[in-house]
Amino acid sequence: MQPVKIYLTATCPYCIRAKQLLADRGVTQLEEVRVDLQPELRRHMTELTGRTSVPQIFIGSTHVGGCDDLHALDARGGLLPMLNA
Repeated sequence: MQPVKIYLTATCPYCIRAKQLLADRGVTQLEEVRVDLQPELRRHMTELTGRTSVPQIFIGSTHVGGCDDLHALDARGGLLPMLNA
């Protein structure tokens, strides 16, 4: 399974929803980067993605986007193949 990294904050409902979908799809190891604890990591996330909102999700080296993007990828059948690539 591809490594998954998620930039998030502790109380963000979209972050929680994205993590739940990933768990439902079998992701057991998730690298969580808490941008609420370290503001310099939010700046880094913004440089990588061009976005300031959380969550921002990477599967392997591919930036998937946020929670809605992750759910859309799953709805069109692309999430599991990407995770298992």
